[in-house]
Amino acid sequence: MYARVIIDIAHANVDRLFTYEIPEGLAVQAGHRVVVPFGAGNRKTEGFVLALSTETDVDWLALKPVLRTMEPYPALTEEQIALAHWMAEAYHCLLVDALRLLIPAQMRGGRVKEKTVRTVRLRPGADADAEKAALLTKAGVSRAPKQAEVIDLLGQTGTYMSTADICAFIPGAAGAIAALLKKGVLQEEGQETFRDPFRAAEAAPPGEPLPLTPAQQAAFDGIVACVKRGAGTCLLYGVTGSGKTEVYMQSIAHVIAEGGKAIVLVPEISLTPQAMERFRSRFGMRVAVLHSRLSPGERYDEWRRIRLGKVDVVIGARSAVFAPLTGLKLIIVDEEHEPSYHSETAPRYGAAEVAAKRAKLNGAVLVLGSATPSVATYKRGLSGAYQLLTLPERINRQPMPEVQIVDLRSEFLSGNNSIFSAPLHSALGQCLKAGEQAILFMNRRGYSTFVCCRGCGYVMKCPDCDVSMTYHKLEGVMKCHYCGRMACIPSVCPDCGKPYLKYFGVGTQQVEEQLAAYFPGTSAVRMDLDTTRTKNAHQELLSRFMRAEAQVLIGTQMIAKGLDIPNVTLVGVIAADSMLHIPDYRSGERTFQLLTQVAGRAGRADKPGHVIVQTYTPEHPVIGFAARHDYPGFYAYEIAMRRAALFPPYALFLRIVLSGPVEEPLAADAERCAAGLRQAIETALAGAGANPQELLFLEAAPAPVKRREGQYRYQVLAKLARTKHTAAAIRAAYAFHDAQRHVGMSDIEINPGNMF
Repeated sequence: MYARVIIDIAHANVDRLFTYEIPEGLAVQAGHRVVVPFGAGNRKTEGFVLALSTETDVDWLALKPVLRTMEPYPALTEEQIALAHWMAEAYHCLLVDALRLLIPAQMRGGRVKEKTVRTVRLRPGADADAEKAALLTKAGVSRAPKQAEVIDLLGQTGTYMSTADICAFIPGAAGAIAALLKKGVLQEEGQETFRDPFRAAEAAPPGEPLPLTPAQQAAFDGIVACVKRGAGTCLLYGVTGSGKTEVYMQSIAHVIAEGGKAIVLVPEISLTPQAMERFRSRFGMRVAVLHSRLSPGERYDEWRRIRLGKVDVVIGARSAVFAPLTGLKLIIVDEEHEPSYHSETAPRYGAAEVAAKRAKLNGAVLVLGSATPSVATYKRGLSGAYQLLTLPERINRQPMPEVQIVDLRSEFLSGNNSIFSAPLHSALGQCLKAGEQAILFMNRRGYSTFVCCRGCGYVMKCPDCDVSMTYHKLEGVMKCHYCGRMACIPSVCPDCGKPYLKYFGVGTQQVEEQLAAYFPGTSAVRMDLDTTRTKNAHQELLSRFMRAEAQVLIGTQMIAKGLDIPNVTLVGVIAADSMLHIPDYRSGERTFQLLTQVAGRAGRADKPGHVIVQTYTPEHPVIGFAARHDYPGFYAYEIAMRRAALFPPYALFLRIVLSGPVEEPLAADAERCAAGLRQAIETALAGAGANPQELLFLEAAPAPVKRREGQYRYQVLAKLARTKHTAAAIRAAYAFHDAQRHVGMSDIEINPGNMF
């Protein structure tokens, strides 16, 4: 037998299959990770077995043997191998890069191992009563009470117990265990165990399915019908608080009852603890979690539980789409519109696209859920490409929260320079007095967004990036939010030497400070990237707020979605314009989504909700649609704008970013790249009989963030009309890119999630 192996080295020259002989007695299957000799020096190298064969055209004298397998079972399933091949083609990446996504990174190089715990039991043949009697004096007074308790406990269990568990039952039993081992009463053994990422969390009480509303029942029936067919994509569009999660859970329960399994993707790590609590209460311990904040050991053990078939449901962020479930019958992508589902590093995959391919490979159903679907997704729902399921009302017919728009221009002219408008200040006071909770949304972290000299106009910028540094008052430093560089706060202007420095803009730290100033004694929790860097920080901060240990939750977009906290009656949007005017064709869409999602956190139980949106552009249509909770109206407006401007989904953007330490040669490289790319695309369009005007735009220019981490950045940006010839143009672009690739050139991005 021969193994077809791809070597775990990310280089185009070795990104192909090599044939190895399988020695007699070594069990190797497709999907195994193996160690093989590679290169002139026969260096021991890891690889993935992608296929087996009984024949080879390689000279047997030149064949090298597989040295060993790295796990006793295949790390990859056949379906995952097929998925990797598809990803390599779809995202134009190395096959080995796609394969690496399918396993925990720390498995490579053996950087993580199974965990074993110290366990003991009574030695075989030992009688607990007899052993205990030997410890007693004739007067019946124990000379070793702890030892007697340990013998009693192990006699009752009749099997191995970890020393940690024994000490939990019998405090101070460590010495007794050591003494009994020395006497030969106990036998010791190491036992493999799984690390539990939720060991510190309280066990979720068992939960029962809730009665479904007619709309929920219709959505559930639609999903079940697709499951029975073994195919289909459903778009579950439901207003905030309409009960999408209950539809998800009952659909999963149906799939499990039929012998299938499910994956649930959530966009933010901050949502994972709450989602896990709900799903564990319904499905018990056969739920696994996968996200980047797990320790390497926890991630490996969760992956291992999934691969060994001990799990029915996997919940996690973007990378959980690669979970090695077999029997997969349902994939749910909650908040499908979220940009975090798109990888910004190679391979630049979209989780929803990967989920769709996995569903097709497994005969499974894909459910995309959102209160604010992306424009492209909703268009597919209306066209019939996806089955559109709607939940138009909140559970129990609870009203949507009342939204009040506050014109910050009028507030300023009336003399109010506070970040809290008069209506928001008043509403906050009433909310806190009533013992209710509030959420304050500010989509910028730090204290002030930039520091400027009022004498000469100097703005303090990061020396390595083409962006202003942000003032972080609590730490007393300036920070670059791109590269993380920190700098001291100058006492005078570095340019003109005058003491006219002023802090402009608002961040979450300033919101927290002003809340404390206006409402002394009010307890608050701040959630942003600065406060959630440590492990379990999301869970701990949210738990504090959910237990009502804090009345106000202040945060960035990580608090804007998915949270269901009954006592929240007020949401304040400090600055609705923060994303509305950025130079990105999706700025209106993302603003509407954020405002709608954060507004949906209010009034989710029996208390009515109130939302105050502060803005300098109250007349903007997007603000109005969000205030009216009018997604269909917003969609009609936005799709018309995109049709008129030929923006996606009526066109697509293609971008290559070039970076380097010196600007002049980089600019020349970008111009040459643009000329070559134009020629490649125009030639492909001509060969396909297309109108050359289908290439709408192509030019080289400095990237919007011109310098980042010490590197200058130029981009080649093309816009193509979406026609039947688009695929040919993209293939030509990839071929040109492969031929011209050099150091500092990024992979091609199609409709990049971040245009900066």
